[in-house]
Amino acid sequence: MFRAVHSFLGLAAALLVAFVAATGVWLAAEALIDRAATTAPSATFTVADAARAASTLPGLERLDRKASGAIVATYFENDHAAQAVIDPATGAIAPAPETSALSATVKNLHRKLLLGDYARMAVGLSALAMAMICLTGLALLARRLGGWRRLAAPIRGSGAQRLHCEISRAAFVGLLLCSVTGVVMSATTFELLPDASRARAASATSSEGSRMAAGEIAGLRATSLADFRGLQFPAQDDATDVYTLTTDAGETIFDAVTGAVLARSENGAWARVYEVIYTLHTGEFAWPLTLLMGLSSAAAPILAGAGALIWAARRRARPMIGANAAAQDSDTILLVGSEGGTTWGFAETLRKALSDAGCKVHVAAMNDLASSYRAARRLIVLAATYGEGEAPASAQRFLARLEDWRGGTLDVAVLGFGDRQFPDYCAYAERVEAALAAKGLRPVLALTRIDRQSAQSFADWGRKLGRAIGVELELRHVPTPPKTFELTLLARAEYGVAVGAPTVVLRFGPADGASLPRFEAGDLVGIAPPGDSVARFYSLGSSRRDGALEICVRKLEGGLCSTFLHALKPGETINAFVRENPGFRPAPGAAPVILIGAGAGVAPLAGFVRSNASKRPMWLYFGARHPDSDFLYRDEFQTAIDDERLTALRSTFSRMPAHAYVQNALAADAENLRDLVSRGAQILVCGGRDMARGVVETLTTVLAPVGLTVAELKREGRYVEDVY
Repeated sequence: MFRAVHSFLGLAAALLVAFVAATGVWLAAEALIDRAATTAPSATFTVADAARAASTLPGLERLDRKASGAIVATYFENDHAAQAVIDPATGAIAPAPETSALSATVKNLHRKLLLGDYARMAVGLSALAMAMICLTGLALLARRLGGWRRLAAPIRGSGAQRLHCEISRAAFVGLLLCSVTGVVMSATTFELLPDASRARAASATSSEGSRMAAGEIAGLRATSLADFRGLQFPAQDDATDVYTLTTDAGETIFDAVTGAVLARSENGAWARVYEVIYTLHTGEFAWPLTLLMGLSSAAAPILAGAGALIWAARRRARPMIGANAAAQDSDTILLVGSEGGTTWGFAETLRKALSDAGCKVHVAAMNDLASSYRAARRLIVLAATYGEGEAPASAQRFLARLEDWRGGTLDVAVLGFGDRQFPDYCAYAERVEAALAAKGLRPVLALTRIDRQSAQSFADWGRKLGRAIGVELELRHVPTPPKTFELTLLARAEYGVAVGAPTVVLRFGPADGASLPRFEAGDLVGIAPPGDSVARFYSLGSSRRDGALEICVRKLEGGLCSTFLHALKPGETINAFVRENPGFRPAPGAAPVILIGAGAGVAPLAGFVRSNASKRPMWLYFGARHPDSDFLYRDEFQTAIDDERLTALRSTFSRMPAHAYVQNALAADAENLRDLVSRGAQILVCGGRDMARGVVETLTTVLAPVGLTVAELKREGRYVEDVY
């Protein structure tokens, strides 16, 4: 529901909200400029002092304190109204600057688009839309990051997603304050809330005689400029007219002859509340608030643009399902639970392969589960996990619908999609599998998990599914082809042949004098070998600043792409594309960084060391087979230690007499690790799944004495993995 409301309001009201916010930025900037140009009042300067300073002006009519704090006197000279500004520190008088016609126009635009009440109502509705967008957006961000306690955690995703989330997180307070106060002001204008008018004192007449100068009235001498709103002077041609003082508290009428209080009325509770709301909305409360409101309003157009890009990308990611059979006539029901839309692409690949194998397939969202399917023999569920183990957008009603299931005992298979860097990796798919089993549906395969949309893992699962249901399935999932660039191999260095783990470090440069795309160490490069359209991904060991794209590839038995890359010679070219991986890189700041890797997994870690220009504490734990055969980056690491980009290197080798693995180095350095983690260190792990599993087990034991767990560090974004 939150997603639907957020998207609908964001798209429907984007232009109006952005326009109102942009005019709000102008007004906030104007208020800041006016405030900066206004002298701070003296602590002893009162309304009486301001009146005394203005007494030299002819035909003095009134004094007002503006939002900026400026004291403005309105007077008549030669029957023409004029204004002067009183310095609240010295009492000096200067001509008031002329009111800008542009400023008045912008203010009118902000309030009612230069139109009438209907436009004012539209502006009020845009404020309500922004308030709802803020609240639903916060709920969605909490879900995305894994819970309310993780609202400050690092944000992963595409460039537009990170921009949208980071800016919305920073601007949330200001935007919510702008919108909620705007809604209240609009509701008051249209009498949907009680009248918030200031109190008016009962009418009174002055006694007869010579008028007392305003500067001598005791009540004005006791009123500070901080509480002052306005002072109306008695008309010169009306002997019974009075002094009328308006303050934050209410209105007071003074006898023009004696200075005595003739009447007083205090603002009601709602008027006082409304005054606070008004000052909050306009930024009059304090200049930091004005700045906050202005910067937050400036973020609104950016958020609208980034949100539109995210929506468009999500729409593109959900392909049209071709030849989708009717639900009640299909032997195979394929249900999809997706948040961003990419799981639908895998579903279409599976649908086509099943259809080609002679199955009649119906594809639908998990939310659309029917209570039964007349002709169905099997149910296949593709379920992504969102946030802290929650259902994605297209599956939020699935478990509730499953309670009404009356479709008998179909064969079932569940495929989970997720990111193993999160502690709740594929947790929703696990819940779905358990719920289906509880309904008596027969699993033909155990739950399989796909890490970060791996096409290779998907193809492996497809072959197993085909064998289980008696058909041949080759799932060659090819997402929308990314734009590739040509790379020329500049240099190569071979390792590990002697220990049966041939590994090569490849450095590529742009072909034909082109420039490299933007990338950082830890990002992924996708490479499809000749004759195969499915890209394999390798972690980058360099950034564009290094002038080359570097990867480290271990040759796998039967590995089509690794064999192709190992055979490359300097001068030969390949086509590739870069996929950002912002979740796997050192977090900003000066906290220590613990790098753990084995074999070819050390490549991105070497890139992090190479980029450590600030010389923050960085510890590397590296495992290989033999120091004389596959000690990758040995000379570079020594240079980094010498120039303090690397604090220390702990290396272990499994083919040496000690038969040590990287986990042994961690256990041996337990006290130092506990100290580093207690100081806020981030841990980055790269390598094979077995190694990563062993690292988790070892660190669980190492950190137990200080009451920390790997799961807790993952939730805080301080433990991230790039595991294959």
